[in-house]
Amino acid sequence: MLIASIVAIGILLVAFVVFRLFFSLEKNSKVLVRLEKRTPFMLEAMTDTDAVLSCSVPFENLGGQYGTLVDCVVRPQLPFEQYDGIDARGKAEVEGKPRGDDYFEATLVEAHNTLSVLVKVRLAARKGMDIRTALSHMVDLPLDVIYTELSRNPWQLKKFRVVLTAEEIAALTGVTLVDD
Repeated sequence: MLIASIVAIGILLVAFVVFRLFFSLEKNSKVLVRLEKRTPFMLEAMTDTDAVLSCSVPFENLGGQYGTLVDCVVRPQLPFEQYDGIDARGKAEVEGKPRGDDYFEATLVEAHNTLSVLVKVRLAARKGMDIRTALSHMVDLPLDVIYTELSRNPWQLKKFRVVLTAEEIAALTGVTLVDD
């Protein structure tokens, strides 16, 4: 009975060591945001009341396994105390897979491949102004992009920032900035 117990414990220890060794040798995903490779912002649409701007940000997986972007949101940092003439709303979507809602569909990033994510911001005029008047008083617009990555490791919440300057917005929309 004692020998059977020792053999069972030995088998469990060997199985545990083999299991740990297998997963330590197995490569994980390593998804990196390549901000230096992002595209410049472009004007997607503009009406009398709003403008939509976007840029493409590559997420590159340098690891040996699939990684998953489970969620990705764009949060404009434009409080009313800084400028209340524009309502800024952000959105992220996988490039080439537009969605009509604000939902980011979980997406696999294959090993040694890149996934491009569109960072979009909709700027809507407030206080009865037209978009050109509202944008002529615009300030720099920081956009926080918050995303969740999942792989063999537990999920990780990460964030990066893209700044859309007032000058970029003016150039893209054909507006002249005024001094306030």
